[in-house]
This record gives sequence, structure tokens and C-alpha cells, in this order.
Amino acid sequence: MLPPALLLLLACLGVARGNLSRDESQPTTSDETVVAGGTVVLKCQVEDPDDSSLQWSNPAQQTLYFGEKRALRDNRIQLERSTPNELTISISDVVLSDEGEYTCSIFTMPVRTAKALVTVLGIPQKPQIFGHEQPIDEEKIARLTCRSSGSKPAAQLRWKKGNKELKDEGTEVVEDPNGKTFTVSSRVEFRVTKEDNEAEVTCTVDHESLQNSERSTTQKLQVHYKPTAKIEPHPQYPREGEKLQLQCDGQGNPIPQEFLWEKEGSDAPLQLSSDSVLIFPFLNKSDSGTYVCTATSSMGSVVAKYNLDVSDLSQLPTPHVHSTPAPPPGPSQPISHASMATASSFTPAPIQDASPVPSTSSTYHAVIGGVVAVIVFLLLSLLIVLGHYLIRHKGMCIRHGETVTSRHRQNPAEVMCTYLTHEAKGSDDAPDADTAIINAEGGQAGSDDKKEYFI
Repeated sequence: MLPPALLLLLACLGVARGNLSRDESQPTTSDETVVAGGTVVLKCQVEDPDDSSLQWSNPAQQTLYFGEKRALRDNRIQLERSTPNELTISISDVVLSDEGEYTCSIFTMPVRTAKALVTVLGIPQKPQIFGHEQPIDEEKIARLTCRSSGSKPAAQLRWKKGNKELKDEGTEVVEDPNGKTFTVSSRVEFRVTKEDNEAEVTCTVDHESLQNSERSTTQKLQVHYKPTAKIEPHPQYPREGEKLQLQCDGQGNPIPQEFLWEKEGSDAPLQLSSDSVLIFPFLNKSDSGTYVCTATSSMGSVVAKYNLDVSDLSQLPTPHVHSTPAPPPGPSQPISHASMATASSFTPAPIQDASPVPSTSSTYHAVIGGVVAVIVFLLLSLLIVLGHYLIRHKGMCIRHGETVTSRHRQNPAEVMCTYLTHEAKGSDDAPDADTAIINAEGGQAGSDDKKEYFI
């Protein structure tokens, strides 16, 4: 009889061998996630096939492949690899109905199976924005809705106006009729201003099926706001006898379509039409005064004024333009002169003659001219002094009894020059230079020579 310890050891070895045998014959698979329209690959592996074949079945328990043999006629399903230890297949153009548990089986005793869960992601459709179809009046609340369907699982929506993020007021998720995908809706609300006209509002859908890309829709806002106006004269400085056009430049959304021209102090209007230009064919003094343009759109009216003074031909009239919003007319109240009178009055400012101011370039030219004149004067003075000096200091040279000039000197050592100044030619006893010069002119023969030798 064996000892109890030995019996326990043998039992443990038997259990371990049985577990090893069971693990080697157990097929293994993995769960897969695929985007609708993509391709999914299903791999089944076993270490010990025990001379049996592997088989793949779909969620409806229909056999797809048994070893290398195709069992279901579906061209989307292809055999990728078949060996005693592996059976790999692929399914292309995956649809939402392909989602579910696929079974890999090996027909041993007993039959062993492994499950692979295939998850199909529904791609969300491009989002749509609703609520921007009609223009929005300024200072009103804009209410926009963004909607995207076909996502699985439900997608996320986010908003932006320009570069600024908008916080949504709520998100709604509804299951689509197919029972597999979802429709997601998001709402935003914000008050619009004049600056929001033509602003871009963007709704973006985020979903794992988009693989780090995004789908978005952008719409431009249309905001109606009150008009503005100003009067521009052509020409800018009108003169008596010339043609003048006053242009009432109206801006706004919508653009003003009606223009009323009046002159203060006159009972009858000058012009009421869609034409914003008031024309004076020939200006005269009687045209002086304040002209009022009232520009009107569906959002209200605005008043602009222009002062014209043609009483003095020597002065140019100075235009003064002012724009004042007029109160919107009531349901049964047309635009009256009282609304136009809310604009401030203006007094033309005459243009005064400006005194001439020397320019900087003229100053520079004057300075340069003065410097040049001084230099010329100094040069002339120097020439005069030098000439006077040369006249008073003349000399001659004697070589062996003949007189030579400086340019005839050939051998300086043989030349003896007599250097006679006017003072030397004159009398040494003369009291001044002038007396010496006079004496020198009359008696050069009797004077002593001052000699000088060139070595």
C-alpha cells in the first residue's frame, strides 16, 4: 500500500494533466469593434486541435466556414487563413445588422466553443442647424437647434459663434426607428446685436466612429438693425454758380429704401423717393440753409443734416453733417417734422486765410546760401591781400652780371639774388613804408642792395 503523501502527489499530477489537456483544446477569440461600412477580421486559434476542424458561426447560428469550406453564400465573407490550429475570416461592408456574438467551435469530445462580440459603430450624419431661416432683429433672442441622426452610440454636439464657444441649453437623444441608432438634438440661445450680422455659427458632432475627424455645419446669421445716415456733398466745397449734389448715404440691414429731403424753414418737402441724391443744377445765395435727409427702412428712420452757406463767394462753405436716429413711426403715425427736429442745429464755421509759414526747406536753402556767400567773401579778401603782398615784395637774381628771374634759374649755387623790397629801394632813413616807396621810385640807383644767396 502506497503512503498517503505519495497518493496525494499522484492525484495532483493527474488533475494538472487534465487541466493542461483541456486548455490546449479550448479555442480562443477576441472581441472586435468596426465602423459601419468597414471590414472586421475574426480569428480563432487552438493549441491542440485533437484532429478536429474549427468552425465559425454568425449570431443566427448559421455556419460561415467549416475549415476551408464555405458554408454560407455571402460574398462579403472571405477566408483569410485556415490551418489545423487557426481559422481566420473577414467580413467587409459591415452593416449594423452584422453586430452580435460570433461563435468559434471545435468538434472534440466534448465540443468546445469561444465567443467573439462584434460591435458596429453607427456614423452620425452631418449636423443640421434650424432657426436661422429668418433674419433676427437686434436685441432679440436667437434660438437655434442642431440635429444629427444615425449615430451609435449617441453622438455629442457642441456650438461655436465665431471663435467663441457657446453653451447649449439642453441635449435630447431619441432612438431611430431601426432600433439601433440615435438622433441627437442640441439647443442654444443668445441675444444678438448689430455686430452679429453675418456672424458664423458652427455646430460640430463628435463621435468615436469619426476617428479623430469631425463633422460640422456653419450658418451665417442675418441680423436686422436700425439704419444710419450721413450727407456727403459733391464737390466737397461748393461755390456759387456750380452744380452741387448732396448724397444721403444710408446704411443698415435692411438698407434704407426711402429718402425724404427737406429744407429747414420750408413747409413743402423738396423730394421724397428712393433716390438718395438731391441735385442743385446752379447754386445761388438763396440755396443757403440747413438741409435735412430722413432715411427710412423697416427697422426705423434716421435724420442727417447739412448746413450750406453760399452767401460769400470769397469763402468756401463748411459742411456740417449730423446723424440722429428718429423714433420709429407708430402703426398709424407717419414720419413727421417733429421727429426730424430732434437733431442738433449747426453753425457753419468760415474758413480763415492762413498766414504764410516758411517751410523747412526754404530755411535750409537760406542758410546754405549765407555760408557760400561768406566763403566767397573770404576767398576774395585772401586774394586781395595776397596780391598786395606780392606787389610789395619783388626780387631779382644776378648771375655773373646778368639779371635772371626765378624760372630761369639753372644752378642755384651760381645765382646771386638781389631781394629788393620797396622799402629797400627807398631810403633806409625814411620814416615809413610809403616814403620809402616814393624814394625808391626816384632813386633806385643810389640805394644799397640787399643781397641774398640761394644754396
